[in-house]
Amino acid sequence: MFPPLTDQLGPPLLRDEIAVLTAILGACVGSFLNVVVWRVPREESVLWPPSHCPRCGTVLAWFENIPVLSWLALGGRCRHCRAPIGLRYPAVEVLCSGLWVLMLLARPDAMGPHPARPLLWLCGWILVSLLLLLALIDADQLWIPEPLCRWGVVAGCMLTAWVGWQQSPTVARSLLASHLVGAALGLVGFEALAALAARWIGRPALGSGDAKVGALLGAWLGPLGLALAVMQAVLIAAVFGGIGLLSGLLKRRQPIPFVPFLALGGGVVWWTGVVPWQDWWLGR
Repeated sequence: MFPPLTDQLGPPLLRDEIAVLTAILGACVGSFLNVVVWRVPREESVLWPPSHCPRCGTVLAWFENIPVLSWLALGGRCRHCRAPIGLRYPAVEVLCSGLWVLMLLARPDAMGPHPARPLLWLCGWILVSLLLLLALIDADQLWIPEPLCRWGVVAGCMLTAWVGWQQSPTVARSLLASHLVGAALGLVGFEALAALAARWIGRPALGSGDAKVGALLGAWLGPLGLALAVMQAVLIAAVFGGIGLLSGLLKRRQPIPFVPFLALGGGVVWWTGVVPWQDWWLGR
């Protein structure tokens, strides 16, 4: 179904250097995402005050802020008050680091026929960081901050136009028009689906944040990529829900966050592109 990945990073030495640097930067971004996930739902600034222990309030020194390594060196506890630091913090840093490295091998076909490789890396890093951030907030709060989605849509359209313009003005206009349509379809489609589902079952079935994330995915993936991402999200969520009900971990009518599944579907479609899924569907 999927053709083998070719060497996209140049000679082995350069490839290793890029991958290592990307992993480090990804871990640093993951550390920042942990701050955003904690502070945004509490309506706190993500820039001030500096990183501090939420229990004793002590501002952390630079050596206490090194992704993963600081958590290991401190034994998962605050150096000042010995309050436990959750395993989730280094886990998010490692996850973000790995996703950033994976983006080096992404093959999104929603960005035109001949996009510049460094621009694709930049786009992939921004998209996967946004999706991870939104998935974590929704998993915690069952709520999505609208400004993040709005700026995600703007960023998707602007970067799409930039990548298209690097190829030709014609490609830029075509890509931007397609992705604007995708954003509109994501927003309107989810809003309509939520209204129909609420009327059918007599209670809200989708959160308002799902439509905004749908618009974000449309702005980055275009209409077809959006459709594939949503299909994958629905299938994965159905399997997750079925296993949860059978195992007793979930109860009937228990609300579950849908944005993590949308983020997973969108990330997969960006990484593989649309063509492999079309070929698989058509049996090629």
